[in-house]
Amino acid sequence: MTISDEELQERTETLVKEVDPHATDQFTFRGAQYDAGLAFVHFPEGKGGLGLSRGKQAIVDQVLRDAKVPYHDLIVNPIGIGMGAPVVLNHGTEEMHEKHLKKIFTGEDIWCQLFSEPTHGSDVAGIPSRGIRDGDEWVVNGQKVWTTLAHLSNFGMLLTRTNPDAPKHKGLSYFILDMHAPGVEVRPLYQITGEAEFNEVFLTDVRIADDQRLGDEGDGWRVAITTLMNERVALGGGSGGKGGGPIRTLMNVWATKKDDLNESERRIFKDRVADLWGRAEILRLTNQRAKALAKSGDAGPGGSIGKLFSAELNLKIYELCMDLEGADGMLHSDGYPMIRSEEAHNAGSISGQFLRSRANTIEGGTSEIMRNILGERVLGLPGDVRVDKEVPWSEIPK
Repeated sequence: MTISDEELQERTETLVKEVDPHATDQFTFRGAQYDAGLAFVHFPEGKGGLGLSRGKQAIVDQVLRDAKVPYHDLIVNPIGIGMGAPVVLNHGTEEMHEKHLKKIFTGEDIWCQLFSEPTHGSDVAGIPSRGIRDGDEWVVNGQKVWTTLAHLSNFGMLLTRTNPDAPKHKGLSYFILDMHAPGVEVRPLYQITGEAEFNEVFLTDVRIADDQRLGDEGDGWRVAITTLMNERVALGGGSGGKGGGPIRTLMNVWATKKDDLNESERRIFKDRVADLWGRAEILRLTNQRAKALAKSGDAGPGGSIGKLFSAELNLKIYELCMDLEGADGMLHSDGYPMIRSEEAHNAGSISGQFLRSRANTIEGGTSEIMRNILGERVLGLPGDVRVDKEVPWSEIPK
C-alpha cells in the first residue's frame, strides 16, 4: 500500500474526531486505532498496520500528542507493545496473531519478558532453567529475575533450556507463558526508588502446551534476538517527540531554577543545559533513522545505538536536574514507602527519576553489552573470544 504522509496524518485526525479519546475508554480508542491500521503502521494490513515503513509511526504519534491522547504506549503496555507484538508477528502462528496482537496494543493483556535468571543476566544464552517434554506439553522449572510488570501481566515471553546437550545458544526454546498458570509465583523486588516494578518469578512444574512455542524447538535464541533488538529500540526511542521525554523534565527544572542562580552559576548551568538539549535532539534524529531503516517487526542491531545513547544521556540529564534542585533534590517529597509500581509515588519526582535512571544502563542489556554489539554487528570488529560457543551446555563448568 502506498500512502502519503498527508493521507496518514488525515487518517489519524479522522480517528481522533470519530472516536474521541477524551470521551471513550482506553480499550475502545486503542481498539479503533488498531482496526484503522494506526497501531503499528509497519505491520501488515489487518494486524494493526498498513505495511508502511516503521518511521511513519512518528506521524501518527505526533497527531495523537497534539490531540493530547492520554493512552501512551509506554504507559499502556510497554513490554507487550515494544517487544511482545513484534515477536508474535515474526514468529507466531496466525492463531497467535488473532489472539494476541490487538489485545497487546489495547492493553487488555499486559505482557512481561522472562529471560534473565539469577546466575545469567548478560549471558542469557547460558540460562539453566529447564523445560522437559511430556507429550504435547512442556514441564518447566526454574527462576527468572528482574521481570518488569510480572505482577500485572497476563502473558510472559519465556526463554528456557530444552536441550542441555546442545551448545548453549542452540538448546533453548521460546514459549508464550500464561502468567496465571499453576506453578507460576511472582515476588516483588524493591528498588532504590522504593517502588517494585521488577519481580522475581518462580516456575515450579509449570505446564505449557507445545502449541504455545514460538519458533522451532531449540531455536529459541533466534526468537529471543528479535525480542532483544526490539527491546533496545523501545528503551532508546521513547522520547515523545522533539524536546520530549527526560530533556523536557530538565527544561522545566531549568525554567523554575535559573532565576535563583547568580550570574556565574547561570552561565555554567546554561552551557550544560544547552549541551544536553543538543544531545537529546541528536538521539531523537538517530532513533528516527533507525526506525526508518528497520524491517517490519525486526529492529536489527541499530537499535542498540539509541539504547546506549539514551541510557548514558539520561544519567547526565537527571544529574543536572539534581544539581539545579540543590539540597531539595535529595528528598522524596512524600517520604519513602515501599510500594508496587501501580501505586507509583516517587517516579514523578526529580530524585525518583534520578535514582530510576541508574537502571537504564543495565536493563535491556548493559552499556558494556551494547558497545560489544555495536562493535561486532554494526562496525564489523572482531568478536570476543568465546571458548564455550560450540561446547554442549551440560559440559560447560558451572
